[in-house]
Amino acid sequence: MKQQSYILTIAGFDPSSGAGLTSDIKTFEAHGLYGLSVCTAVTVQNDIDFKDSVWIDKETIINQITTLFERFEISVAKIGIIQSWSVLLEVIQTLKKCNPFIKIVLDPILKASAGFDFHSEENIKVFEEVLQHCDFITPNYEEIKALFPNKSIEETIEFISEKTNVYLKGGHREAKKGWDEVYHSKIVQLNIPPKAIAVFEKHGSGCVLSSALVSNIAKQLPLEDACINAKWYTEQFLNSNETLLGEHSYSNKGV
Repeated sequence: MKQQSYILTIAGFDPSSGAGLTSDIKTFEAHGLYGLSVCTAVTVQNDIDFKDSVWIDKETIINQITTLFERFEISVAKIGIIQSWSVLLEVIQTLKKCNPFIKIVLDPILKASAGFDFHSEENIKVFEEVLQHCDFITPNYEEIKALFPNKSIEETIEFISEKTNVYLKGGHREAKKGWDEVYHSKIVQLNIPPKAIAVFEKHGSGCVLSSALVSNIAKQLPLEDACINAKWYTEQFLNSNETLLGEHSYSNKGV
C-alpha cells in the first residue's frame, strides 16, 4: 500500500474555491499529495467580488498547526494570507518548532483589507526575519512593488534574494507579460517564458502557482525543475476552460 505524502497549506477560505485553502488542496491532490489545511481567515467573496475578511485569531491558527503535527509528518508548507507580519512570524516559528527542517513557501498576499501598515519600520524588521525562515517567496509584480515603495523592483529583488529564493510571477508585468523570473542561491536567475501563446484569466492563479511550486518541492524535484513544472501546471490550469474558475488535472509531465 502506497504511503501518503502530506503537505500543508496555511491560508484563507474562499467560498468560490478559486483561491486559498481549497484551491491549494486541489493543486496538491493533482500532484499526488495529500493536502492538510489551516484556516487563517474566512473571506466573503466570489470569483469577481471581494467583500470582507474575518480573521481567525492567532491562538486558533497555532492550535490548528500543532494539532496536525501531533498526527502527521509534514515536511513542506505553503503560507498564504495572514493578518499581519507579526502573526506570520509566530506561525513560521511554530512550524519550525514542530519540524526544524520544514520547507516553507510564502505567497505574500498584500490586501488593503488586512488593516495594517506593511511599511512601518517595525513591520519591515519583522518581514526581514520572516524571509530568513522561508525557502521561497512568490510575489507578483504588483506585490513586489508594494513591499518597498521607495525601492525599485531590482533593488527589492536584490534585498529579498539575499535572504531567500524568489519566484517572481510575471502575469502583471508590462513588458514580457507571462515571463516569470526565479532568483535562487543568491546569485542565479532563471527566466521561464510562457509556453502558451495566450491564456484565459483565472481567479486564484497566483495561489495555484505557489501551491504547484510547493508540491514539486515536496516531491523533491531539483529547484529549477520544480519552478518550471509549477509554471507549466499553472498554464494548464489557466487554459482548462474559458471561465474565471479553473479545473485541476496533471496531464502535463513537466521536465
